[in-house]
Amino acid sequence: MDFIEIKDVVKRYSGHTALDGVSLNVPQGCIYGLLGPNGAGKTSLIRIINRITRQDSGDVLIDGRHITDDDVTRIGYLPEERGLYKKMKVLDQIVYLARLKGMPRAIAYSEARNWLQRFGLEEWADKKLEALSKGMAQKVQFIATVIHRPQLLIFDEPFSGFDPVNAEQLKQEILALRDGGATILFSTHNMGSVEDLCEQITLINHAQVVLQGNVDEIRYNHKKNIIAVSLEGKDELPVRDDLYTVLEKQGHETSIKLAADVDVRSAIAWLNDNCRLTGFHEILPSMNEVFIETVNNTKTQQS
Repeated sequence: MDFIEIKDVVKRYSGHTALDGVSLNVPQGCIYGLLGPNGAGKTSLIRIINRITRQDSGDVLIDGRHITDDDVTRIGYLPEERGLYKKMKVLDQIVYLARLKGMPRAIAYSEARNWLQRFGLEEWADKKLEALSKGMAQKVQFIATVIHRPQLLIFDEPFSGFDPVNAEQLKQEILALRDGGATILFSTHNMGSVEDLCEQITLINHAQVVLQGNVDEIRYNHKKNIIAVSLEGKDELPVRDDLYTVLEKQGHETSIKLAADVDVRSAIAWLNDNCRLTGFHEILPSMNEVFIETVNNTKTQQS
């Protein structure tokens, strides 16, 4: 079942088209990547879902019906431009934002303290936000986003400013939220986190959807017929320019690019007959490579 449905959404700003017939469906209980270069239209779509702005045409449905202002309490939004009050105390800040989402005061205080302890920030509860490091402030913003247990979470560059240790903790928290039933819309330029977290993606460029689907299937569909083979001992691959081109060798593994009319099965069969082959696997492009290729192809088509 789709929790969020975007249907042919159009948004224009005084001569500039930010979204041009964008459609996407976000299944319930999944982490869905919203990708695109700067200025592609991602933020405009996020603002529409959050009821900050309105689309000029098209429909936005949540849980099978048209979204309304009342649905904002069901949404947790972590914006790329963080928005905490620096002069407020940490605990008071979290409780204040939780109350805006409809949480009773006593529950908000209890949950806020639990979350602060979870992130190792309990001793900072009565400190002002301005006393925190950037990373600690990021954690407070995350807590304020999720504390009311929203059904839909929208994270815009959530790992920005985090070191690898804290980024891993945040990743595990996001996965736990998904496992708890939350639907997550995840906007980022970090393609590594897309591969780690997202099940499906939509890539927007120049206000239009240019790529959409399951992450694993997208990577498979963009494969370049490159395989890595392992040989026994110090064996070297024989030259077969009509069959493959050697790209690089790392240790016992050599990556090769197959000729245009050669499939993996026939190449491996020949190698098995002519080498002491100990293993092989197909190399799929990273989401970063797919992203760059798709965006560049879009530029070429429009030029």
